[in-house]
Amino acid sequence: MIVDGRAIAEEIYQDLSHTALRGSRLGILVSGKNEVIESFVRIKSKAAERLGVEMIRVDLPDNAGTLDAVSAVEGLSHAANAIIVQLPLLNALDTDAVLAAIPDEKDVDAINPRVGEGAHTVEAPVALAVLEVLRRAGIEPRGKRTVVVGAGRLVGAPTAALLKRLGADVSMFTLEEGRIEDLKSADIIICGAGKPGFIRPEHINEGVVLIDAGASEQGGVVRGDADPACAEKASVFTPVPGGVGPIAVAMIFKNLLDLADTGVLT
Repeated sequence: MIVDGRAIAEEIYQDLSHTALRGSRLGILVSGKNEVIESFVRIKSKAAERLGVEMIRVDLPDNAGTLDAVSAVEGLSHAANAIIVQLPLLNALDTDAVLAAIPDEKDVDAINPRVGEGAHTVEAPVALAVLEVLRRAGIEPRGKRTVVVGAGRLVGAPTAALLKRLGADVSMFTLEEGRIEDLKSADIIICGAGKPGFIRPEHINEGVVLIDAGASEQGGVVRGDADPACAEKASVFTPVPGGVGPIAVAMIFKNLLDLADTGVLT
């Protein structure tokens, strides 16, 4: 089964269109020039527009320092109901310091590193998107041998943490730990390394659930970690683009609603 992430996202937006999101303000901080970044910002902006959410965008100049970025986040915290710091930031910036400036009650990405694991008010959007794919495929993560590829703060780390809390048997495959051979024993593979096409059909078993959230740009094209030919062996496969990405963006607005429902948005 090849997952149609755009169709799933559309269903989520239909549900959200009947909520009190209209009139909310979502701040987004952007640095640098990157087609993958701009692609995600465009999708978020279009989703905000259809839901009646005002998007407040701040672009950092190329010579901005960490203090400038932190100040921009603090400014957005006064102007917006919730905040996104679009990653990656410019190399000169201290990413942890910038993300730590996001108040937890306005952190729709659940990304502030100073908040303990599992203590964020909402879950990370990509992790929620992965769960949505599993739920719709009728797959219970508890007890499943799961390999998470990449330990990044947007995909790998939060998804692995959430699946562990749900009872999955999770191991990581990164530059520091694990081997590509580990994929052969997996029931579920979650990709978030950002290495285009490096997982090939010979690396996976027949019938594996392969959820690819590793979007990166190659030759002007956005590609996933998994070679598209892997879809022929996987029982569930999310393509890039059009798989996890649209669902994760929809989950940002679901998180915005959840923050409002908990009464923490001001």
